[in-house]
Amino acid sequence: MKNPNGYGSVVKLSGNRRKPYCARKTVGFNEKGYPVYKPLGYFCNRQDAMIALAEYNRNPFDIDLSKITMKELFERWSARDFPKMSKSSASSHKSAFKHAAQLHNAPYKNIKAYQMQEIIDDCGCGYSTQGAIKNLFGQLDSYAMELDIIVKMNSSLIHAAPIPPSNKVPFEDQEIKALWNDCNQEWVDSVLFLLYTGFRISEMLGVECEKVDLQKLTIQGGVKTKAGKDRIVPIHPRIEPFIRKRMSEGNKYLFSYKGKKMSPSQYYLFWNQVMEGHQMQHTPHECRHTFRSRLDSAGANKVAIDLMMGHKSTDVGERVYTHKTLQELKDAINLLL
Repeated sequence: MKNPNGYGSVVKLSGNRRKPYCARKTVGFNEKGYPVYKPLGYFCNRQDAMIALAEYNRNPFDIDLSKITMKELFERWSARDFPKMSKSSASSHKSAFKHAAQLHNAPYKNIKAYQMQEIIDDCGCGYSTQGAIKNLFGQLDSYAMELDIIVKMNSSLIHAAPIPPSNKVPFEDQEIKALWNDCNQEWVDSVLFLLYTGFRISEMLGVECEKVDLQKLTIQGGVKTKAGKDRIVPIHPRIEPFIRKRMSEGNKYLFSYKGKKMSPSQYYLFWNQVMEGHQMQHTPHECRHTFRSRLDSAGANKVAIDLMMGHKSTDVGERVYTHKTLQELKDAINLLL
């Protein structure tokens, strides 16, 4: 039986081919009036080719997009989405993409879940990189779905190494008390600053004095994520004297060394001196963990905690620091002793 007009056709190609049957559609006519065909795919037998032609007519897709490779899809997606994300997120996606080099030239619609899983399993890296690769496949799958390149999210079938249990140990109350007893010793103020702001070490070292408002008693700072960048953290009354003293030094950055911005590696020298002097074993990031833990134990508002930590929260809409919001943040941070 002849196919309806515009339905397409299946032809057997000449020669000794592994997949001799071609399902094709007419996409136009040349200057002599002959039809111009676009292949939908090549198949081992006529039946499979007819099934593919029937599926196409039931759910048409862009023939050219159906052949787009993973590399081409990544380039289109990154050009659209990278400007919307942080530099660290974009860098993570670029790194994950490099791990999938063996699939770069494969038509994306032909990539199977087991191939994605092999990329993760064979990357030779830990849970963080594995999670980044899985996340990238999820992003590309979503974009491919938007373009009707695929009809199933294979990325939902793959898995990465689980995040190991946290080994972060918060500061104990007596340790914080010991630091207050020696708060006039060099660089102890920086440890207390981290404990009472929740800043990361890089965020603390990046705080510019012009971002410190001594009238409103707030600090604007933060990096890494959209929710964390340039967030507002109130100055706790107990660390206010340290901050005023640092501000009076007239440097560009609140915590400087010889008037210049410090790198984390430089700061670790001072951090280790403080820890050794007080017989403590903590990392700077454990200050951030302690900050959240103490606020939570004190019954602070969850939304306020997320805002000060720079965490995205389902309860936080557009981040607008109204007078009410600032007061709520101050009420929360003042719960710390």
